[in-house]
Amino acid sequence: MSMWWSLHLRREAASVPLARRFLLGTMETAGVDPDISYDLSVALSEACANAVEHGGGLRDVGEAGHAGDGQSGQACGQYRVTAYLDGEKCRIEVADSGPGFPSRRTLRTAAQPFAGQPADQQPPASRPSQARRTGHPPATAESGRGLCLIEELSDHVHFGNGPGRGAVVSFDKILKWREGALLMVS
Repeated sequence: MSMWWSLHLRREAASVPLARRFLLGTMETAGVDPDISYDLSVALSEACANAVEHGGGLRDVGEAGHAGDGQSGQACGQYRVTAYLDGEKCRIEVADSGPGFPSRRTLRTAAQPFAGQPADQQPPASRPSQARRTGHPPATAESGRGLCLIEELSDHVHFGNGPGRGAVVSFDKILKWREGALLMVS
């Protein structure tokens, strides 16, 4: 059995826990292992927080730096979250209508070294996933760790730009099921 849902949310901080709770409720009802659900919910929260913070254009911000200059409600004031539970995998996509990722952003595959070390010499928590930026921000940084968290908590990640404009973050994870789960794969 498979299922999917999509939410169109305003770029407001209150939308982040709403999306997270929606995902956790879906996973609990379906019978997904709580540890997997938690990992996916943290990754979703990070992707949503990035869409809220970076996912709009200049016309989306008023003179005082607040949304609502009379033009809000347009596409740049929203973002979309879509989740697919299909067979053994959950795929989540968060798309906004902001400027997107810089064109020179460097992504690596898991086979490429991280921070100058061969992959087999890195600690397990810092080994690269399918796509990784060139480095982690310092542990004391106040921002910039969200994409790294998404990479660490997911089995596969793709950072890209949507057609025309906007960032798209998609990530997936192999599911584990609780015993007697409603959607358990046979």
